Amino acid sequence: MLPFICAGCGQPAGEPQSGAPEAAAPAGETAGAAGRATPPDCPRVETRPPNAEGQRPAFPGQTRACAVESDVAFDVVVLARGLEHPWAVEPLPGGDLLVTERPGRMRIVGADGRVGEPIEGLPRVDARGQGGLLDVALSPDFETDRTIFWSYAEPRRGGGNGTTVARGVLSADRRRLEQVQVIFRAEPTYAGRAHFGSRLAFGPDGMLYITTGDRFDTPMRMHAQQLDNHLGKVLRIAPDGSVPRDNPFVGQPDARPEIWSLGHRNIQAMAFDPQGRLWTVEHGPRGGDELNLIQPGNNYGWPLVSYGEEYTGRPIATAETQRPGYEQPVYYWDPVIAPSGAQWYTGDAFPAWRGDLFIGGLVARALVRLVVDNDRVVGEEHLLADRDQRIRDVRQGPDGTLYVVTDHDDGELWRIVPSR
Repeated sequence: MLPFICAGCGQPAGEPQSGAPEAAAPAGETAGAAGRATPPDCPRVETRPPNAEGQRPAFPGQTRACAVESDVAFDVVVLARGLEHPWAVEPLPGGDLLVTERPGRMRIVGADGRVGEPIEGLPRVDARGQGGLLDVALSPDFETDRTIFWSYAEPRRGGGNGTTVARGVLSADRRRLEQVQVIFRAEPTYAGRAHFGSRLAFGPDGMLYITTGDRFDTPMRMHAQQLDNHLGKVLRIAPDGSVPRDNPFVGQPDARPEIWSLGHRNIQAMAFDPQGRLWTVEHGPRGGDELNLIQPGNNYGWPLVSYGEEYTGRPIATAETQRPGYEQPVYYWDPVIAPSGAQWYTGDAFPAWRGDLFIGGLVARALVRLVVDNDRVVGEEHLLADRDQRIRDVRQGPDGTLYVVTDHDDGELWRIVPSR
């Protein structure tokens, strides 16, 4: 065990720091939590100036919440090393874990840290750029049907690719996937290397939710606003790939029936809260990472509504920070954290964290903890920053411990446990 004790740690050394006076609510003004004011002089995790300094939040507390400190002592157990750009971790019944690696491998890592051989039967992936084998999710009935779902960048004709979701049955010896079937292909195909989205989550309704990206290149952006394609969307399908009749755009001419929400840039973090509501955390441009509470049929703005700026430092020509008819993010970051992987904590191992949202931070190189009250972020903490690793995914295990994978050539799988 490699201990990392975090008792009362609020802003670990090495954290990206910054703060902006516009993010603080005036004295006595609430930040969305009933009866709770956001002090204008409270310490912030982020103290650097924002990239887009002229922008202002739409409501108090929408960015740069007060820094909070966990009165929690925990250890980090490094279960495995040598994973090549792991993208997702999914706990299995019994304590073992499924892990994906972007080059196209899926492995089972034992509860004891033993790394299994790659599982056979996976289709070929396009691992260029941000592509490859990406997320993995278990069937809600996994203990009886042994079905696994995964997303990947699929190589397609003409040198193009696209976000694709498949399912298969894990063999009894857990060495291969059988009855493999593609259940969803995002259209259109595009010859790009970025913004595949690809997070998967089963909802309390038993449906499979899928995120897609806008494919990054400027000419592709407006696809996120158009209903005749799957790009820049949250999608909802049944486990067999069919379209639920109650999806918001079913029956609308020229609309893809799988669409649940639109106007997204690149969502790599998605999780259902304890009330069964869907939240996403998406990559913004240079500044403007967003936390959103997703409602069916709603438009979340990209590229017409966005915080932040182009990577060149110029304003986003199509965007304003607010427009009527478009949803505002619950929270945004400028500078960015580069969010990937999310988990609402509901376990018993860390009672002080119950109800908090954990997000992997690639650029932040931290595990970001948000305290959310009345659908507003009232506190932010960056954990594990002293380890200086790109955190790609975070999941809660059946026993309430947290599992994290880090996105490196020599990536690691961590288990976060209470200190003894």
